[in-house]
Amino acid sequence: MTSQNRSRIIGATSAAVLGNAVVGTLATDTSSWWYRTLKKPAIQPPTWVFPAAWTLLYVDTAAVVGQSLADLDERGDTEEYEALKKALGINIMLNAGWSALFFRGKKPGLATLEAGALAASTADLVRRSRAVNRNRGTWLAPYAAWTAFATVLTGAIWWQNR
Repeated sequence: MTSQNRSRIIGATSAAVLGNAVVGTLATDTSSWWYRTLKKPAIQPPTWVFPAAWTLLYVDTAAVVGQSLADLDERGDTEEYEALKKALGINIMLNAGWSALFFRGKKPGLATLEAGALAASTADLVRRSRAVNRNRGTWLAPYAAWTAFATVLTGAIWWQNR
């Protein structure tokens, strides 16, 4: 594989993750009356934590999954390459979907289910990336931990506001 092909794969992965970040950001409105009046649990971090955490996690995801896809392409492992690419696509849709359900749809119950699916999808990305490169896959573990926390937090918000 050429370094040009490796750069193309990493660039495409980064563009997909960036697109997801933009969609999620556009769907998120923490200044809305609805969101501001929700009862929030004690585990709710300060508002500034979310954009900081998500930015780092998006960069991490783009780097880890992009490198993993490039490694699989380099090895000629088309089956695992396609499976990881599909897993990333599902993860991206679930990630953006949470913001749409929670903030735009104002459906914390459904958003909790969506967050759970996102957490499972993220754990799958960690597993798949770790199978390609053990150390690199470990770098993606914070994303899985964050999405698991997001599931608990969303569920707690839904429970307190039913």
